[in-house]
Amino acid sequence: MVEEVIEGIFRIPVPLPRNPLKATNCYVIKGDSNLIIDTGFDRDDCWEALQAGLVELELDMERTDLFLTHLHADHVGLSRRLNRDGMLVFFNEPDATWFRKDEIWPNMIKFLELNGFPKGELSQVLDKHPGYKYTGDRHQDFTFVYDGDEIELGKFTFKVVHTPGHTAGHMCLYDQERKLLIAGDHILGDITPNIWLYSFESDPLGDYLFSLEKVAGLELDVILPGHRTIITEPQKRLKELKDFYLERIDEVWRILKEGPLTGYEVASRMRWDIRADNFDAFPTMQKWFATGEALANINYLAERDELEIEVGDVVKFLPA
Repeated sequence: MVEEVIEGIFRIPVPLPRNPLKATNCYVIKGDSNLIIDTGFDRDDCWEALQAGLVELELDMERTDLFLTHLHADHVGLSRRLNRDGMLVFFNEPDATWFRKDEIWPNMIKFLELNGFPKGELSQVLDKHPGYKYTGDRHQDFTFVYDGDEIELGKFTFKVVHTPGHTAGHMCLYDQERKLLIAGDHILGDITPNIWLYSFESDPLGDYLFSLEKVAGLELDVILPGHRTIITEPQKRLKELKDFYLERIDEVWRILKEGPLTGYEVASRMRWDIRADNFDAFPTMQKWFATGEALANINYLAERDELEIEVGDVVKFLPA
């Protein structure tokens, strides 16, 4: 189960039951002092898998700290269960601020309703959304890290790299000597990160494209992603991701020429890699993620004055 992926760095795959991501890659840097990076959902089966891996590694938890790349439940869910007296939990301040908001879920539901998501289906979301069900204790103490900070662990010196997009505060860890990036969900190998819009006051897709360029400027031989396969051709994958999102922006622009359309209507016309006859047949949670991603593309265009916005009971968009 436990795999040494780089000398001194081990991967524990923490399963995510009934989730298309399959597992969270929990990385453990082992030495005189240890660091666990990301955790998995706050579920007993995830906890048992993580604990089994830590026991196999014979990890001394008294000399172990925790680094969380971003706020999503599959990365932070077990952080409270892992936490021990004296353990440092490294996290970023933007995500911590959002993570602790008690109104986070009602606000997201209102936002999607404003953008055309059917009310009847939104009423089911909290029963189904893993981020709501398996986040764990949101109100805990963190040691904040910022872009450019360094974390030294024996032979490793990691620089913290702020890579907003997937979340506002997403952080990666970069070891320049080994040309190694521990990437969380910023860079994934055989799937694309979900770039989701929570508010018209943000531009997550613009942030993400900027962060891709930032990482492309690093010397890289290998990327350890938060899910699935290790990336051994970093620059190739970075270009693939950039091209994918630019093509998505073009796709959304073409769809909006049929406008005015809501975000939900745009999502229903986009191409998705999912087994379903049509958008109506998508599971509710897949519609949730798809609509948020469509809105990120829409808002990218709106931020660059390429769209007009019609505000009524729902928000609609059309080319400027």
